[in-house]
Amino acid sequence: MGPDITAFFDEASNTISYVVRDPNGSACAIIDSVLDFDFASGRTDRQSADKLIKFVQENKLDVQWLLESHVHADHLSAAPYIQEKVGGKIGIGSRITDVQETFGKIFNEGTEFQRDGSQFDKLFVEGDTFHIGQMRGDVLHTDVLHTPGHTPACLTYIIGDAAFVGDTLFMPDFGTARCDFPGGSSEKLFSSIQKILTLPDATRIFVGHDYKAPGREEYAWETTVGEQKAKNVHIGTGNSKEDFVKLRDERDATLGMPRLIVPSLQVNMRAGNMPEPDSEGDVFIKVPINKL
Repeated sequence: MGPDITAFFDEASNTISYVVRDPNGSACAIIDSVLDFDFASGRTDRQSADKLIKFVQENKLDVQWLLESHVHADHLSAAPYIQEKVGGKIGIGSRITDVQETFGKIFNEGTEFQRDGSQFDKLFVEGDTFHIGQMRGDVLHTDVLHTPGHTPACLTYIIGDAAFVGDTLFMPDFGTARCDFPGGSSEKLFSSIQKILTLPDATRIFVGHDYKAPGREEYAWETTVGEQKAKNVHIGTGNSKEDFVKLRDERDATLGMPRLIVPSLQVNMRAGNMPEPDSEGDVFIKVPINKL
């Protein structure tokens, strides 16, 4: 039996957050939450996160995990706010330390900024298992796959018959994640995708974003391993590694930076917490010039 999954689509960032529930009880996990942020004014808002919290409270759910698939570059995580309201441990891949080291330099963070991942409650490595109530992953005998390429710390969470792939894969008609951020690699992404595609064809795949591919009028976020194999426009037609790397690198060279990459990275590498306030209690985001 697979988990009960409720998706919440945030149109401002094209992000899908998930509440993943044990079908035999009240325990749940929240994956890739969103804190609303208007960069022009520097104002935060909690409407997206409050929808998740309301759903949890109305259904009397027990939040055990707040899972991040990676350090997002296109939205801020609401994990600390949700944790304060309804609990749960914040988890991410152990290679977050690589991301913190890289972007700690880019954003000129001082020595007080911890680069050991200690801002998170749990750092996962491939092969780790975790529980959501009575659910335990039985695909490949593990709940966690390390799937780098988009970032060094990307994870795929396998919960029952469902795989939450973050930005590694999109819907089949849209393709795959970009790999041009510092620490990204199209070669590693190809290998990570092959790892995901070894899961049973019926495995449900839930993606982290959707942008409505040309010709599609509705947003979508659920597919299967079998559909990805057969139809993914970047890897589903038997493309070789060399073909994929060429396609991915050429496409990435045409892409601009995500609108919220500057605040997102600084906040998300801190597990969703804002940078430390100054002596007056004010919080600031740094904008590195000609660094990204």
